[in-house]
Amino acid sequence: MTTSQQDGTMVDKQARFDLLKEIADSEQKKPWPSGIYAKTLFKKHDFRIVLITMEKAAKMKEHHADGTISLQVLKGKIHLNINGHPHDLSTGNLFTLAASIRHDVEAAEDSAFLLTISWPSDEELAAMKHRGYGT
Repeated sequence: MTTSQQDGTMVDKQARFDLLKEIADSEQKKPWPSGIYAKTLFKKHDFRIVLITMEKAAKMKEHHADGTISLQVLKGKIHLNINGHPHDLSTGNLFTLAASIRHDVEAAEDSAFLLTISWPSDEELAAMKHRGYGT
C-alpha cells in the first residue's frame, strides 16, 4: 500500500507491488469499458507506472506519450503498431519507445502489461511542439 497526495503523486520513497495480485484484482472489475482497464500503480513528478489489462481484440487508438515509455508484457500477447510497422509482443517481452512517437495497441488475447513513462519536466513539456497525452 502506498500513500499519496490528492493529485495521486506518491509520498513514499519506495513501494512494492504484487503484479499477479494486481492483475487478478483487475479481472474482478470486469466488465471494463472498451475492454481495457488501467491502474496507476506509482506516480511521481518524473515517473509513472501503469498496469493495463486488455480483453482480446480491445484496442487503444493511436496516441503518443510526452515522455519515453516502456511496455513490459506480463500476460498474453499484444500488437503494438508504430507508423504502420507492427510489433508483436508476448509475455516476457519488453519494448521501449522514445517520446512523442504515435502508436496504437491491440490485444491479440487477454493481456496485461506495465506501461512505464519517464515524465518530462515542466520546462521540457512546455518546449514540445505538441502538448498533451493522447493527442
